[in-house]
Amino acid sequence: MKDRYVAQDIEKKWQAYWLENGVFKTEYDESKEKYYVLEMFPYPSGNLHMGHVRNYSIGDVVARFKKMKGFNVLHPMGWDAFGMPAENAAIKHGIAPKTWTLDNIENMKRQQQALGLSYDWDREVATCKEDYYRWTQWLFQQFYKKGLAYKKEAKVNWCEHCHTVLANEQVIDGLCWRCDNKVEKKDLKQWFLKITDYADRLLADLDTLDHWPDRVKTMQRNWIGRSEGAQFAFEIPAINKSVEVYTTRVDTIFGVSYIVLAPEHPYVQELIANAANKDELDAFIYRIRNLNEIDRTSTDVEKEGLFTGAYAKHPITGKDVPIWIANYVLVDYGTGAVMGVPAHDERDYKFAKKYDLPINWVVQNEAQDLDFAAQTDAYHEDGILVNSGDFTGMTSADAREALCKYFEEKGIGAKKVNYRLRDWLISRQRYWGVPIPIVYCDHCGEQLVPEEELPVRLPEDVVFDGGAISPLATSEHFVHATCPKCGGEARREIDTMDTFIDSSWYFLRYTDARNDKEAFNKKIADYWMNVDQYIGGIEHAILHLLYSRFFVKVLHDLGLVSVNEPFKGLLTQGMVLKEGSKMSKSKGNVVSPEEIINKYGADTARLFILFAAPVDRDLDWSDQGVEGSYRFLGRVWRIVDQYISMAHTHDGKLTKDETALRRELHRAIKKVTEDLDGRFNFNTAISTIMELVNAMYQYKDGHDAVQGDLAEELVQKLLLLLAPFTPHITEELWHECGYEGSVHQQVWPTYEEKALAVDEVEIAVQVNGKVRDKLTVAVNMDKAALEEQAKALPRVQEFIDGKNVVKVIVVPNKIVNIVVK
Repeated sequence: MKDRYVAQDIEKKWQAYWLENGVFKTEYDESKEKYYVLEMFPYPSGNLHMGHVRNYSIGDVVARFKKMKGFNVLHPMGWDAFGMPAENAAIKHGIAPKTWTLDNIENMKRQQQALGLSYDWDREVATCKEDYYRWTQWLFQQFYKKGLAYKKEAKVNWCEHCHTVLANEQVIDGLCWRCDNKVEKKDLKQWFLKITDYADRLLADLDTLDHWPDRVKTMQRNWIGRSEGAQFAFEIPAINKSVEVYTTRVDTIFGVSYIVLAPEHPYVQELIANAANKDELDAFIYRIRNLNEIDRTSTDVEKEGLFTGAYAKHPITGKDVPIWIANYVLVDYGTGAVMGVPAHDERDYKFAKKYDLPINWVVQNEAQDLDFAAQTDAYHEDGILVNSGDFTGMTSADAREALCKYFEEKGIGAKKVNYRLRDWLISRQRYWGVPIPIVYCDHCGEQLVPEEELPVRLPEDVVFDGGAISPLATSEHFVHATCPKCGGEARREIDTMDTFIDSSWYFLRYTDARNDKEAFNKKIADYWMNVDQYIGGIEHAILHLLYSRFFVKVLHDLGLVSVNEPFKGLLTQGMVLKEGSKMSKSKGNVVSPEEIINKYGADTARLFILFAAPVDRDLDWSDQGVEGSYRFLGRVWRIVDQYISMAHTHDGKLTKDETALRRELHRAIKKVTEDLDGRFNFNTAISTIMELVNAMYQYKDGHDAVQGDLAEELVQKLLLLLAPFTPHITEELWHECGYEGSVHQQVWPTYEEKALAVDEVEIAVQVNGKVRDKLTVAVNMDKAALEEQAKALPRVQEFIDGKNVVKVIVVPNKIVNIVVK
């Protein structure tokens, strides 16, 4: 065995050994209990960063530990390989997106293998390869047949910089999630998936996800945004139509002093056709419709509006109610119209004050002592109705029920459940994505491409000119198709799918990755699913996680899978920071994983990143911490060598010090097992292993030899405990010690209760409640003997001599307290 630990001498050797011997290959085996652990797959940008290293190291520890615990572990990896960066690289550097992507995959796979990750590479998938996106297209077709995929003209989020449409979830504070440029509104015909059909189930089933962070579940609840209210209509005699409004506060309906339509509402142009200030109204509409949603709905943004000159009829009183248009109402949220109740809504109050509109107070507080004349803001709490006709005197809750019943009886409205969630817009005007398998025929209309013709392949003869039209439109042979129904000429759909479609089912493909007859076999998928432990960043709480849940529910309804949720457990790991900031090239604070691996080895990188902070907290990078982790592995290397040298055979019992050392070993086995089994306390598990190594050094420093069986037990169990964290050094030492097979194919150690038993215990001896000495005695010594030994201690004698002992309190194995006067 070499004198010192040199990571570079061993890591590549064992990585090759694991690959060649299929150490981490997984087979479908119903006789074994399965465990599916998965880290979110990366976009192949070219290089791993420390966030990746942390994510993968966490998953790798879980996978290795569960394998050693006897589970049949599925731990795959792949690539979320479609998306705009590849296309932008093509435009900028003249490199084909496919070439750029596959080169990046090759490099990042090499970096992952250099970390010693226990992936079954036979299951690798890349979403940009035909054997994957063929089935993405097939799944789209199943959604289409079920009526869950449809095309309509809609106002969409348009990023001019990326030249594509974005889903609502991809607009962050009015900016594109990818490039941080401002998002505009545009009218386009687009493809949608009916995620709203599953809103109730997506919401209700969050309560079944016991192993998800509450923070993520709250974010999804808020995004789905379920509310209970009433929907009813205001008639507009001038155009002989009625406009629907939805409100959760129908109890305030007698306080309505105006209604507001979104400037884009389809009735607006009819309403203002003969308005005296039509030019002013048109200019206002043009300006507002080009603002993004954040600018229009933020509480900080000043509310603007114009009176249309038209009136609606109040549905109960029949009074005229002025119709306004304003910047804070959106056409695609709710009905595109709201009732203005300034007295009981803060936004409406500010609007009414600005434009001198009536403020009608219709809800009093429970004490009925609100002075409306003195109010300087809206009263938005529930209370008792006033000035509300036959409903006066009711509580807000009772009035809501009574008014809904009244509307239903009159046929003008009813109770309604509403959602913030909107259907998922999946069209993208980009090339590097999955082609939508639809053709358009002048005679037969919209047609699905026949299943036997899938995949609809991405053409390579496209032009990337950075224009607003999809590059697919520049490929003549792609655009021209044959109608599968009549055999005539047809045109292909030139939009591609949102890349979040690809990542909404990849975890199912891993279960049966080489199947060329179906997306996955149901029996095999049912064995592996759902994912027992999913690991990834909090930034995916809404987009990816919500979409994946939706996909699985649809596939469940189609009979393709038995599970109703994709991920049983979810861990959202913290970020890796440098000097308190997120690592970024612009800040110059990026630490390269390859640099760390080349200098210290993969085991050091893994150990530091798992030890430096709890996994769900942000971790601040520390060069000193990395050095400390490397030194610790050097200590492990030396102590294993020294214990092998110190081992000797004798037939006698363990000495007192050997027994204490063995107790420390079994304490460590118990603690590390508890920290890994259903928990993610990796930092405390590593700390416990470090304490064991320290105990081994302390014993060595005071002794020349150690009983042979104990030496072997210590070395063997130390390596097994450390193996999930630092796989290379433990594999090397395992073989150097002469043990058979791979350390990673061994059974996880179990502790002996008997070994944890303590023969002696140290107890405190107090006089009048103050500790004066300590006493080491046999466990469970009787009270009389304890009292006698305590009184006999010289230090205690000093405090009780010449005094009257009133009583002696004895707590076995803890304290003796002598009370004197």
